[in-house]
Amino acid sequence: MSHPRQLLLLAGGGHSHVLLLRRWLMRPQLKPKDTAVVLVNRGSTALYSGMVPGLVAGLYGPGECAIDLRDLCNRAAVSFVRAEITGIDLPRSQLLLKGRPPLAFDRLSLDVGCQTRDAEGQLGVKPLEPFLRWLEQAPASLLIRGGGAAAVELALALRARGHQPKLLLRGEQLHLGSPAANRAGELLLAEAGVPLSRGVGPEMPADLACTGSQAPPWLVASGLPCDPVTGRIWTEPSLAVEGHPRVFASGDCGLLRRDPRPASGVWAVRAAPLLAVNLKRSLEQPGRGLRPWHPQARALQLLGDGGTRAVAFYGPWSLGPSRWLWRWKQRIDRRFMEGFARGAAMGDGEEMACRGCAAKVAADPLQGALARLQPEGNCPPPEDAAVLAPTRSGDLLLQSLDGFPALVDDPWLNARLTTLHASSDLWACGAQLQSVQALVTLPESAASVQQELLFQTLAGVRSVLDPLGVPLLGGHTLEGRDGAGLGLSLSVNGLVAPDQHWPKGPLQGDQVLILTRPIGTGVLFAAAMAGVAKPQWIDAALETMQQNQAPLVELLRAYGCSACTDVTGFGLLGHLIEMLGAGQVVELNPGAIAALPGARALLEQGQASTLAPSNARALAQLDRGGCVHLSAPATAVDQQLWIDPQTCGPLLAALPAFRAEAALGRMRELGFDQAAVIAKVLAA
Repeated sequence: MSHPRQLLLLAGGGHSHVLLLRRWLMRPQLKPKDTAVVLVNRGSTALYSGMVPGLVAGLYGPGECAIDLRDLCNRAAVSFVRAEITGIDLPRSQLLLKGRPPLAFDRLSLDVGCQTRDAEGQLGVKPLEPFLRWLEQAPASLLIRGGGAAAVELALALRARGHQPKLLLRGEQLHLGSPAANRAGELLLAEAGVPLSRGVGPEMPADLACTGSQAPPWLVASGLPCDPVTGRIWTEPSLAVEGHPRVFASGDCGLLRRDPRPASGVWAVRAAPLLAVNLKRSLEQPGRGLRPWHPQARALQLLGDGGTRAVAFYGPWSLGPSRWLWRWKQRIDRRFMEGFARGAAMGDGEEMACRGCAAKVAADPLQGALARLQPEGNCPPPEDAAVLAPTRSGDLLLQSLDGFPALVDDPWLNARLTTLHASSDLWACGAQLQSVQALVTLPESAASVQQELLFQTLAGVRSVLDPLGVPLLGGHTLEGRDGAGLGLSLSVNGLVAPDQHWPKGPLQGDQVLILTRPIGTGVLFAAAMAGVAKPQWIDAALETMQQNQAPLVELLRAYGCSACTDVTGFGLLGHLIEMLGAGQVVELNPGAIAALPGARALLEQGQASTLAPSNARALAQLDRGGCVHLSAPATAVDQQLWIDPQTCGPLLAALPAFRAEAALGRMRELGFDQAAVIAKVLAA
């Protein structure tokens, strides 16, 4: 069994890197041996540049031209980290990230794209994400500065979308590479009704800038050798950076000094096979020479008019515009995207068991084991956190233990989620955290790799504790065996005054139940493992899961909370039933229970967490003879949502009915916008 000895960081989700991942997926033997690989990108998707004009024109939806990086990494056995890159610390061999610790590397490959050059005072088309957000509310009439192929294609796409764009040229001509290409471009613009203003100086304001590209400022400041005009990194023909053999650059951010090529998706695609070969050689046989790249002198370029025709440029020649060229371009673009779709040819395996809190033991074996320990039937009711003893000050000392198999591949983020999840046991009791200890299981690997995993894990724990002023006292580390992955368990301690300690129940007749945020993490992450969850759904879920619920403790206390629980592995319905005393009944409002984006759609498709079937026994309490009545009919999807196991789930708190609305108002001020009253207590 392979044990990682080195760390390879892929910085950026550009075309070279996504094709590198696809290459490893199709042919795993090409992946560097004994190497832990991490892809870092600011977004969870990468847009295919060839289809962006069609996206602007409204011919494609966002999902049709976006590559799901998280899913691609998962299938290629590569860890994915969603973070914004802010710099490189070359002496320490670290990639610097915004809002989290740096990542160490033995080899670094840069494919971070570019941004629009000379865009001061205007919105640059690149990076694409801000431009596409702006486009949703763009004015009808637009001034675009630029005269290259990208500017022409953008203007034509905007015209097809219904806007009235106008191109502002610095000189007298377009800059499409040849006189023939310029004539073809002007013909397309004239036929589409896009006017040109020639000889326009930089003092004239514009809405958009499409004026060429330059490297991100942090890359220029990295200390790597850069082109003085564009900031692109100078590389050897092997794609290794000049003077830095452990760093590689490709795509729009790299530039061969001996044989420069313009920033273009064409060259990024062509560089991927060589990058795969040389990364493998550099890591496995560092003394062996790297293979040089000899890119062709010219590349075919297809430029669409926004939906019906295209022109082809190749060196001094131009062909079109014609409809068959447009159909050819569409086939090329769709074939490129089909290469990233899930399929048997790409090595999809059997269904995997869920991770996170959905990996916990079901209720039946758990209760059966506890009953055998207490055959007389005097087993105490389960609580979120055990009361150890009163302190000298009179406060109660509480302790909870929690942990689960890693939900995400990013060790920092996984540790952050685990800490928030474990802490909610104490918050549900009304306690304030006092200290935490950690048990970290590290996979078998080289010492340097284990050090990085442990550092990222402990830093993730502290990202939750430090803002609360809670110390991480210490703990233990273990090395996993037989392929065991990264694991984290936490012992969490807290204090609460005896009269402020919240049990799970029983409830009172004048109370309502407030759910602090949406549910649906179980089905979302189960679907993500199956490759059927949209990346924006997982992004939204992770954002919600990272929302710290510590501020809710004092808020709920101020509004008279007397019982509370956190919704975790047994699902909303299972944990709600735990709050009820003998003979107590609640009326549940199906329409008030919020779901995370995508959760209901996935449940309708038949997706479910592997723990959900065990939780389904709670559904027996929904009939009129049960303890949970419904204020309105519930659909099958509603019921499946209620038994979905949650990781970093919401709090479920009992408050006096007359104070609920005021409490909800305060919660919304704290950012809990979807907190809602979901049930009221009925007479027994």
